[in-house]
Amino acid sequence: MRLPRFEYSGPNTLEKALDLLATHREDAKILAGGTDLLVRMKKGLLTPKFLISLKALNELSYIKEDTDGIKIGARTPLADIIASDLIQKKAPALSEACRKVGAVTIQHYRGTIGGNILQDNRCFHYNQSDFHRSGRQACHKDGGKICYARDVSDRCNSTCQSDGATALMALGAKLVLAGKGHQRIVNLENFYTTDGIAPFALEAHELLTQILIPEGCDRSAYQRLAYRSAIDYPIVCAGVLLKASDTQKDEIADARIVVGAMGRSPLFLAKASSLLKGKKYRDLEAFRTAAKAAMDSAEPFAVHNVGATLEYRCAMVSQMVFKALEQAACAAVG
Repeated sequence: MRLPRFEYSGPNTLEKALDLLATHREDAKILAGGTDLLVRMKKGLLTPKFLISLKALNELSYIKEDTDGIKIGARTPLADIIASDLIQKKAPALSEACRKVGAVTIQHYRGTIGGNILQDNRCFHYNQSDFHRSGRQACHKDGGKICYARDVSDRCNSTCQSDGATALMALGAKLVLAGKGHQRIVNLENFYTTDGIAPFALEAHELLTQILIPEGCDRSAYQRLAYRSAIDYPIVCAGVLLKASDTQKDEIADARIVVGAMGRSPLFLAKASSLLKGKKYRDLEAFRTAAKAAMDSAEPFAVHNVGATLEYRCAMVSQMVFKALEQAACAAVG
């Protein structure tokens, strides 16, 4: 498989990159690590006329802390996040999620946190070669009117399998999006359109520049299940955050449970999360109840598109959520 023809630009400042995006808009794609984009181009899933590389934009590669929390540049390599003592201590769910992405070579030489968040939704039926797709009717994501993952569906049911996005949503992270002459901040959970074809609320002239993680994310955890630990995307994953009461340190004041790889976006499960308010960190029965509620809430979103049966994936939701809750609680009680 060969890459299609395209024009390449490598701006050395953010301002120049935004100028190029403003000029080329839908005809351009951003090249960060390229671990997702270049594969899709080789398969004929994308044929951009212009690639705008962020390789020279060191101003978008950093991890720092201030009074509001942690700030991470979008071009920060996954390896830097994995190695960061700050992230391990104050946002362990993100550290663990990045540790699970791909193989070490991808983490160290190519993958970036921004690229992981913005990886396109995947579907076993869609992420195939031109030759494979030419032998069948086009699906919704390929410009057709059929969904092979869910019979008689009027929309694309491709799945968000981003480890980083699932963990960051559990942490209540925000994204900084920049365009020529403007900047806006959005909650990660509002960044998704629930449209499998165009899953992100990102304008063609905008660039993800920064991730903001609030204070109080040290009691968090991430768990995922995949066929192979070092290569495959998750078939189900879960990120959780537990916040302690100001008056009762052994009591959960608030919780966030997010399940990934089950829908068109990571799923923040408010009902399951609310079941943990007022519970003790050692209350394993409460964790089991919340995990079961998470499974029930996520089940309707599951479709046949990641190479595992629905029954197995749904059953594993409760297992991943329970393990993540138990891990976060252990960090809280020592």
